[in-house]
Amino acid sequence: MGEIRLVNIGFGNIVSANRIVAIVSPESAPIKRIISEARERGTLIDATYGRRTRAVVITDSDHVVLSAVQPETVAHRLTAREANAAPAEEEGEA
Repeated sequence: MGEIRLVNIGFGNIVSANRIVAIVSPESAPIKRIISEARERGTLIDATYGRRTRAVVITDSDHVVLSAVQPETVAHRLTAREANAAPAEEEGEA
């Protein structure tokens, strides 16, 4: 098992980056259906602080996390974190 990486999804809320399957926009009917099914199952996590949902984070544990930041912003934070971690890992191997 690798190192646990975290990504900020807004308002100081953090999700395990290793568990993210998809970061999608909430506008389409299939995504709205995924959100309502997660609400019924009790696996919906609303991290919007009452703001408009702009990104839906789907995890490998079937949890659905609602975020008030754009999907591109979450993805950028995720990839920026990976880019910063890569040189540190290379230094540790030498």
